[in-house]
Amino acid sequence: MSEKLKVVFLDRFAIRAQLRSLRFPHDWFEYPTTSPEQVIERLQGATIAITNRVHFDADILKQLPDLRLIAMSATGYECIDISVCRDAGVTVTNLRDWSSISVAEHAFAMMLGVRRQLLVYRELLAQGEWQRSHFYGVLKEPLPSDLYGCNLGIIGYGALGERIAHLGSAFGMNVMIADRKGAAPRERRVAFREVVETSDVLCITCPFNEETRNLIGRDEIAMMKPTATLINTARGGIVDEQALADALREGRIGGAGVDVLAQEPPRNGNPLLDLSLPNLIVTPHMAFASHHALNVLAEQLMSNIESFVAGHPKNVVS
Repeated sequence: MSEKLKVVFLDRFAIRAQLRSLRFPHDWFEYPTTSPEQVIERLQGATIAITNRVHFDADILKQLPDLRLIAMSATGYECIDISVCRDAGVTVTNLRDWSSISVAEHAFAMMLGVRRQLLVYRELLAQGEWQRSHFYGVLKEPLPSDLYGCNLGIIGYGALGERIAHLGSAFGMNVMIADRKGAAPRERRVAFREVVETSDVLCITCPFNEETRNLIGRDEIAMMKPTATLINTARGGIVDEQALADALREGRIGGAGVDVLAQEPPRNGNPLLDLSLPNLIVTPHMAFASHHALNVLAEQLMSNIESFVAGHPKNVVS
C-alpha cells in the first residue's frame, strides 16, 4: 500500500499511553470515545480503524467499503463479529502477552491482600482499635494465611496463567494447572473438579466465551474449601457474581479478589459492589495498567498496523 491511508482511533481515551507516529503515509484521526451512532460517519473513507471496545457487526461493516483493518488496542475482541469481518475481507488484529506481568502481579497483590486480611486490619486501625489496645499488636480471627505451601489452582494456562504459575512457584506454592471442565486430564494437568476442590487459591485466567460463561458457578463455589481465595483477573462473566457474593456473605469461602465484572462499568446493584462483603477486594478493571505494560501495548499496536500495511499481518484473529 503506497497511497495515504486514513487511520481512525475511535476510543483513544481507553489507552493511557503515548503513541508514536506510524511509519507510512497516513492521515490520523482520534476521538476520546465514539458512540454507536458515530461509528459510520467517523470511519467514512478509513482503511484502518483502531478500537478498544467499539462494536462492529454486519450492519456497520456493510457501510464501510474502504475498511480493511480493525486493530484492537486490547487482547479481547468480544466486541467484533469475527465471522462477518472474515467474510467482508476485513482483517482483525489484537494484542498479545503485553500485560501478563502487570496482571499477574496484580493478582498476587489481591491474593496477598485477601489472605493477609489487609482490609480487615486497615478498618481496625481506622476505628482506633490498635490505638486503644493494651498489647503491642492486634490480632483478629481468622488469622492471616501464608501463601507458602498452599495449593494454587490455575484455570487457563496461556501467557497469564504461565506467569502466575511462575510467581506461585517463587512463593513456594504447589501449582496445579486445571484441565478443561469435564475433560480427561492430560499430562501435567489436573482434573478441573480436583483443582476446584483442593485449591487454597483459585486463579481464573482463561478467556471468556460460551464455554467459560459462569464456569465458576454455585456448584463450583460449593466445592471449594471454606478457607479458599478466588481471584479473577480474566473476564467478567466467568464467575457467577451473585453466587460469589452469597458465598462471601455466608462465610462459605475465605475471600476473593476481582478486577473484572460482567457489566463494565458496573451499575448500582451489582452484588460485588457491596462494600460490607467480608474479605473482598474489587478493583476497576485496571490490573493491566502498569506504566511498563501500557508502553508495550502502544508499541505492539503500532507494529500490528505497520505489519498489515507492509503485507505481512501479525496477531490476526479473523
